[in-house]
Amino acid sequence: MRLTTKGRFAVTAMIDLALRENTGPVALAAISARQQISLSYLEQLFGKLRRHELVESTRGPGGGYALGRKSEEITVADIIVAVDEPIDATGCSGKENCMGEDTGKCMTHDLWSSLNSKMIEYLDSISLRKLVDEQLAKGVSIEEHPVKRAISTQPVVKPIKITAPNSVFALGTAFSK
Repeated sequence: MRLTTKGRFAVTAMIDLALRENTGPVALAAISARQQISLSYLEQLFGKLRRHELVESTRGPGGGYALGRKSEEITVADIIVAVDEPIDATGCSGKENCMGEDTGKCMTHDLWSSLNSKMIEYLDSISLRKLVDEQLAKGVSIEEHPVKRAISTQPVVKPIKITAPNSVFALGTAFSK
């Protein structure tokens, strides 16, 4: 059994989001930049997390994602299962047909099934809040004023109005006056 980048990235992004749960919606672009995770990949992951009600989305300027439940109510197992990450060490995906359709399960099937149960039990015992608290204890800094999208500090520059003729005919008319 190997945890893929899908599960790792989903947990990492959820920790990043939970660290900023009191600052309002968090833009995926900001998580992408901080965690070096592709924005399009995050969009796919957060679509699945939203369908499992682990996050909520807000559209429009200043929008983004927020936790769908309290961080102490979300477990690592919830996150991994939401993004379709299989937690299965058996060779048969739990179907008990390791040796083929007619021969049944292999001699080590029960061992791997037991390992599956222990992994799920362990991941279910770790809350997102615990992971956030660990990061805060390590001294992870959180910006006080997160960058808001669609708000520029640059003044709006009005375009220059051009009064020159826009065709040869208008040019001829301008000279004939």
